[in-house]
Amino acid sequence: MNIDLTKYKTIVFDCDGVVLDSNITKIDSYFRTAKKLGATDVQAQMLVDHHVKFGGISRYPKFVWYIEKLLKEKATKAAVQEYLNAFSLAVKKGLMRCKIADGLHALRNKIPDAKWLVVSGGDQQEIRGLFEQRELAHLFDSGLFGSPDNKDEILAREKKNGNIEFPALFIGDSKYDYESSTRAGLDFVFLSDWTDVPDWKAFCAEHKIHVCRNIQSL
Repeated sequence: MNIDLTKYKTIVFDCDGVVLDSNITKIDSYFRTAKKLGATDVQAQMLVDHHVKFGGISRYPKFVWYIEKLLKEKATKAAVQEYLNAFSLAVKKGLMRCKIADGLHALRNKIPDAKWLVVSGGDQQEIRGLFEQRELAHLFDSGLFGSPDNKDEILAREKKNGNIEFPALFIGDSKYDYESSTRAGLDFVFLSDWTDVPDWKAFCAEHKIHVCRNIQSL
């Protein structure tokens, strides 16, 4: 079944695994950050596993969980910031090198009148700087949004202020992408090529989610 993208007034994109092939970069950066700050290999892998389990969720609560639940320490603002700073440094180089989705510019040309925006679990300022450097920002005329606000908060806010007009479609690659976009009343397409969700086939079948391989296949 093909999707008629021309019917949508707004297209919302996740970033990692959708616009950029960056899921592996993020996984590697979580592991390296934990190791840099004293973790064992087992602890670092547990942080990675937690990150993958809660794909699409921002790094902020993940590091709070790691400090409090795994290290059994107090997640002070300073402690969390130390992890955030180390992670940002670890991930920056990888994001500049990772592949941009084929067909992205062709899709923009196909639906020139639709609003485009990014709603990501990644850091908002990081995403905005990255997209400027990689000459992608101009494609997303309705904005680039990310943490510390979560996707539910961003979608609700952008709906309320009229930035998301309906009918609207969310293109994502995680369970949280599906759940948050559904709660906001958007249609949803799951992209499978770069996802790090291990049981995505079963999840999409259970929820009758439309699956495409990648942006180009749209």
